[in-house]
Amino acid sequence: MTRYLRDIAYVRSGDKGDVFNVGVIAKTPADYQTILKTVTPAALKELFGDWAKGTITVYPMDNIEAVSVVMRGGLGGGATRTLRLDQTGKALGNAVLRLVITDENAG
Repeated sequence: MTRYLRDIAYVRSGDKGDVFNVGVIAKTPADYQTILKTVTPAALKELFGDWAKGTITVYPMDNIEAVSVVMRGGLGGGATRTLRLDQTGKALGNAVLRLVITDENAG
């Protein structure tokens, strides 16, 4: 059975100019290790494809069982410049929840 990040995490996201950020928070402490294996720059680049023009950095936050993702050059120039429909940080934050969980032993 395919499981998705939305099954084990919550997100909070935002944007500033052409920089998108999202916090991915584990629903339970046991889910945090799976998030670390699933939410990687490579997986996010694959998910967003050509939309990810700049660097993607994932910062682990062990103390709160979450990761912070920063994607530069991912909003088509920013909310007021992009020709994409509703491609702000909020919309892309929800898209991150579509990542397929890569840890086969996950909960």
